[in-house]
Amino acid sequence: MFLFKNIQKLQIELSKIDKSKSIGFVPTMGALHLGHQSLIKKAVAENDLVVVSIFINPLQFGDNEDFDQYPRSLEADSQICEALGVKVLFAPSIEEMGVSQANTTLVIPPPSMIKVLCGKYRKGHFEGVATIVTKLLNIVRPTVAYFGQKDAQQLAIIRRLVKDLYLNVTIKSCPIIREESGLALSSRNQYLSPQQKEDATFLSKSLSKAQQAFNLGETNTNNLLTIVEQGIAKIPTLKLQYTEIVEPDTLKPLTKITKRGLLAIACYVGGTRLIDNVILELKQPIIAIDGPAGAGKSTISRRVAAKLGLIYLDTGAMYRAITWLIMQENIDINNQEAISSLIQTANLELLPASDLQTPTTVKINNQDVTMAIRTSEVSAKVSVIASQAAVREKLVQLQQEWAKKGGLVAEGRDIGTNVFPDAELKIFLTASVAERARRRFLDLQNQGEDNIDMATLQQQIEQRDYLDSNRVLSPLQKADDAIEVNTDGLTIAEVTDKILNLYQQTQSNS
Repeated sequence: MFLFKNIQKLQIELSKIDKSKSIGFVPTMGALHLGHQSLIKKAVAENDLVVVSIFINPLQFGDNEDFDQYPRSLEADSQICEALGVKVLFAPSIEEMGVSQANTTLVIPPPSMIKVLCGKYRKGHFEGVATIVTKLLNIVRPTVAYFGQKDAQQLAIIRRLVKDLYLNVTIKSCPIIREESGLALSSRNQYLSPQQKEDATFLSKSLSKAQQAFNLGETNTNNLLTIVEQGIAKIPTLKLQYTEIVEPDTLKPLTKITKRGLLAIACYVGGTRLIDNVILELKQPIIAIDGPAGAGKSTISRRVAAKLGLIYLDTGAMYRAITWLIMQENIDINNQEAISSLIQTANLELLPASDLQTPTTVKINNQDVTMAIRTSEVSAKVSVIASQAAVREKLVQLQQEWAKKGGLVAEGRDIGTNVFPDAELKIFLTASVAERARRRFLDLQNQGEDNIDMATLQQQIEQRDYLDSNRVLSPLQKADDAIEVNTDGLTIAEVTDKILNLYQQTQSNS
């Protein structure tokens, strides 16, 4: 990896690149965290050469802001960039960027875009951002530049300046990367004490509650903002600076969301100012995750839904609940007439979990069966029940009813081929029989069951695969437009990130 601090030397090096090669560019202020790394990884995956810049821009800091205290870690950042496959690191000085003069030329975004959100409270901030980003784009001349959705106002302004100034570059946004707690990653998080970090999770929790209300039909922005404000008010240490809902591209304030809305928040946690946001869309996407039993569909789908702020539709739990009910009524699993009659009056409910460690709450006929449906006895019979036409017709109808508004991550055996054939993204998640048996063995151990050996589990999984793949009604198969993801040797986080990247690609290409 080359490190340049001089503009001319950088441009001489970049001039050697074949014109047919693509250059990806990730501008940063350093102190690289996993959010920055996700941008870099995406750039490396999509381009022939990647340039990362590290420049702490004095123009975007106000008089009482943290320019002097802002973390600086060039050596560590260089190591991260090199490990991720970056070919060129650009770390100019303030003098080299020509912004030390009091009368430097500024790029002024449209006033309507800098008078809302953070612009109300950070005078001159977005003029400073626009000026330096324009300089960097002119210096590097990239094919594609990558920015994070967390800085949504900055992203909208940069898209506008690229359009208005006829800059020959594609701007790509990447999703917000969060800690397990939901806290959006930020270089400023290192200022927070452990207690402050815990308190700060209420930013994302409050946004999530508003998003849930939106997904259930609330479009009045005042009502949605009230939900966020009430969530923040629960924590005395949080000092809300603003919460607003604007149109994501123009940043014009909205009183009602008719298509899309950017719900943004800025809040002080102690002396640290944090921002976060979520995009609210009336017709949100559907992500369909198919695959054989035990491939990790449920775990991965829950995490993907949580990361994207979508609803997790646990279809496997639905079939397990029906199977449990049939077993409770002592109906023979092959008595299709009796089963068809039973399910016509069955009342099935799925309630979202409060966190990733808690399974989706499942109720059938008002009885909570969340844990009862996850035993090996239910697992052994669910495939036979799920193959019956009456069962599938009932549950598919219910699933499609829930999905009319979109905004779902759904998993199952034929979600992409039959239930949601028009899903925006289809994933076929798979793993070897041995790996799936190992995971199932660990799950049963955690549930206190220890009377099943690995060989038995492998046999059960192979039998389940055969039944699922050879049934007459909607057999297990990969949709023609599905992307196969083999999870052998991958962690849950790695599989989740892979699917999030695939989702981002579909959004960028739409």
